[in-house]
Amino acid sequence: MNSYIKRGRVFIENVRPQVDCGRYRVKAVVGDDVRVTADILRDGPDLLQAAIRYRGPSDRRWNEAALTHAGNDVWEGSFSPGEIGRFRYTIEAWTDHFATWRSYLVKRVEAGQVVDLELAEGAGLIEARLPSVPAAHRPVLSAAATAMRGGAAMRGEGDGGTETGGGPAVDARVAAALNPEVAVLMTRHSDRSGAARLTPALELTVDRERARFGSWYELFPRSTGTKIKHGTFRTAVKLLPDIARMGFDVLYIPPIHPIGVTFRKGRNNALKAGPDDVGVPWAIGSKDGGHKDVHPSLGTLQDFDYFVAEAGKLGLEVALDFAVNCSPDHPWVTEHPEWFSHRPDGSIKYAENPPKKYQDIYPINFDTQDKAGLWTELLAILQHWVDHGVTLFRVDNPHTKAFRFWEWAIEEIQRDRPDVLFLAEAFTRPKVMKLLAKLGFTQSYTYFTWRNHKQELTDYLTELSTTDMAEYFRPNFFVNTQDILHEYLQHGGPPAFKVRLVLAAMLSPTYGVYSGYELYERAPREPGSEEYLHSEKYELRPRDFSTPGNLRPYMTRINTIRAKHPALTRLTNLHFHHVDKEHLMAFSKSLPGSDSIVVVINLNPFTSEEGTVDLDLDVLGLSEHRPYEMHDLIGDTTYVWSGRRNYVRLDPQAEPAHVFRVGS
Repeated sequence: MNSYIKRGRVFIENVRPQVDCGRYRVKAVVGDDVRVTADILRDGPDLLQAAIRYRGPSDRRWNEAALTHAGNDVWEGSFSPGEIGRFRYTIEAWTDHFATWRSYLVKRVEAGQVVDLELAEGAGLIEARLPSVPAAHRPVLSAAATAMRGGAAMRGEGDGGTETGGGPAVDARVAAALNPEVAVLMTRHSDRSGAARLTPALELTVDRERARFGSWYELFPRSTGTKIKHGTFRTAVKLLPDIARMGFDVLYIPPIHPIGVTFRKGRNNALKAGPDDVGVPWAIGSKDGGHKDVHPSLGTLQDFDYFVAEAGKLGLEVALDFAVNCSPDHPWVTEHPEWFSHRPDGSIKYAENPPKKYQDIYPINFDTQDKAGLWTELLAILQHWVDHGVTLFRVDNPHTKAFRFWEWAIEEIQRDRPDVLFLAEAFTRPKVMKLLAKLGFTQSYTYFTWRNHKQELTDYLTELSTTDMAEYFRPNFFVNTQDILHEYLQHGGPPAFKVRLVLAAMLSPTYGVYSGYELYERAPREPGSEEYLHSEKYELRPRDFSTPGNLRPYMTRINTIRAKHPALTRLTNLHFHHVDKEHLMAFSKSLPGSDSIVVVINLNPFTSEEGTVDLDLDVLGLSEHRPYEMHDLIGDTTYVWSGRRNYVRLDPQAEPAHVFRVGS
C-alpha cells in the first residue's frame, strides 16, 4: 500500500504510436517527424506539463521535446530521429504548480482582489526552484521574487493585506509575477516532483530511406547468357547500366548457390529433369556447397563481390534471396541430419503442400533438438553475405519458419548493421503477414497483385495507410514475380502492364517488377494458372530487351516522376477522390513544402472510359473559385481545371493514366 500511496496524481493513457501495447517496435525513417499523442489527466483543475523523452543509439542521455495540450485531455508533440538504429521513447507528465498559481493570480487581479499572499506564494515557488536553475537564468527569477515580496513595505502598510489590490506598488509586483520571461524559465525548469512516466519505454526502429522508398528490379543472373549457355555474374554486370538508367534502386537476385541434382525439376515444373536442365535456384545445395557458396556456373565469390561493387557504382543495391531450405544434396543432410524431420523409415521428409510434393527440397525442422546450432548457422549465413556487401535480403517464405527465429536473427544482424534491411516474401494469412512485420521485417510483400478493382484497391490501401498497420507494415508492391502472373496481365495486354505499373509505383513508396515485365511476358503455363509458361525458375530465359515497343521507356518515365516528387515517397499521405465511373480511379499525394500529385487512371485495359473527377480541393490546397493547372507528367501536357468537378477521358490503347502535378 505504501508504494501505491507514493504514486503521483498524474495518469498517462492511450499513447501513440505503439504496437500491441509496446510489445513490438514502431517503424520510422531518419529525419521523420515522429508524432506522439497521449491522454494525460489528473484530478482537480491544476495545470499540467508533459514532454516526450527519447534516446537514440548514440545518445548518452535522454532528449526532450515538449507536448502541448490539444484539447479534451489529449496532448501531442513530435521528435525527429537523426540516426538509424533502435530508439526508445516515453512520456513524462507532471503538475505545473507555477502555471497553475499564475492562472489563479490573473483571475484574482482581474476581479480586483487583494493578492499579497498569492504574490508571496508565487515568490516562494520561484525561490524553491532557484537551486535547480542554471546560473545564467537565476538573476531574472531572483529579481522577480524580490519584487513580488516588496508590496507591503512599499505601501507602508503591514496589516496583512485587508485592502483591495490596487495602486502602483501592487501593479509592479503583479507585473513582475506575470513577466513572460519568468513564465518561460519556470516552465523550462519546472518542479517535476510527483511526475508520471510511461514505463517501460516504447521502442522505435529507425531505418534509412531505402526502407520506405525504392524501386526494385528482379533479375536472374543465370539468364544473362544465351539459351544454351549459362549466364554469370560477369555477363549480368553488362545489364546493370540499363537497369540503373531505368531508375531502379534495388536489384533483387534469386538464390545464387549450388543447386541439387536429386529429384531436380525439369522445364515447366516437370518432375523429371533432362540432362541439360538447370534446376530450381531454391533447391539449394550440392557437392559444390551450400548457402555460403556460389553456384560454379555463375562464377566465384570474387565474381559476386565484383557484381555487387559494380552495381553500387551505379547506385544499385543488391538484394539477395535468403531461402531456408535444402536440396537432398545439401551438405547439411549428412553433416546435420538432426536439422531435418524424418519419416518412420528413417528417410528425410521433403517439402509438401498436399497434394503437391516438392521432392527437390527438404524443409528445415525448427523443432530440432539442436536449435542453438541451427540458429547460429543460419545467422552466420546472413552475416557471411553482409560481409560481402549485401544490405538487403528478400526472405523466401518466412511464414513457414519459426517466428521467434526471425525476431532474434534480425535483431542480431541489425545490432551491428542497422542499415541491413529485410523483405518478407509471405503471401499468407493477413495476421501472419502483420506479425512478421512486427517481428522486425523491414518490408512486406502484399495482396496488391490480387487487388485489381477500384473498391478493393481503395479498401486495401485505406487499411495500409490509415490503420495502425502504417506504424509497422511497409508494403512492397510487386507487379509480378517469378511465381505470380495474374490473369489481369495475361488477358489485358500492354495497357494492363501500364496500369499495374502506374498503380504500384504511385500508390506505394516501394514497388518492384520481375524481369520480362517490360517485354509484356504474359503466357501462362496453362489456362487458369498463375505460373509462367517456360518459367525462368526451371530454365534459362535470355531476353532481348531492345525489342521494339517494349515498356522500358515508360518504366523510366514513371521512375523519374517518383524520384522528382517527394510526395510519392510516403504512404500515409494517400487520399482517394471520387470518380463517377466504376473503372476510373483517382487519388493524390501531397507533402508540405512540395507539390501535390494527382493520379487518374483507367482500370479497364480494353476500352476507353470517361467520367467526372470530383477533387477534394481542401486536401490539395486549391480554391473553388480559382482555376488551376494540371500538368500531366507522362504526356507532358497541361490542362486548366476549375472547381471540384472536371471531365476526363482515358483510352488505354493510347495512355491509361494521367499523373498530374498540381499547380495554381
